[in-house]
Amino acid sequence: MDIIKEISEELLPSVELPEFKSGDNITVYYRIKEGNKERIQFFKGDVLQRRGSGSTETFTIRKISNGIAVERIFPVNSPVIEKIELNKKGKVRRARIFYLRDLTGKKARIKELKK
Repeated sequence: MDIIKEISEELLPSVELPEFKSGDNITVYYRIKEGNKERIQFFKGDVLQRRGSGSTETFTIRKISNGIAVERIFPVNSPVIEKIELNKKGKVRRARIFYLRDLTGKKARIKELKK
């Protein structure tokens, strides 16, 4: 089992990503290919969870767009991710904050972590 992990780590591209966890507000810039054109689009929202490890690690982001909640799952080691910006550190007590799906308005806010 260890041999498989070692080989997968060697094959992974080393991408410098900021440290973020659930509750943080981040912006993910990713490339979209439309025909023969390529552009960069961003997705800004709160991190609901980080899941997996190594080459299979993913994270879920949630944002409210025109009153409709939109969630998107990104693989951490995806080649389409251009960069990730950390906007705010959130103060949450859970690793997976799916309870935000049921909350609306001011209740759905995440407190900012003071330094």
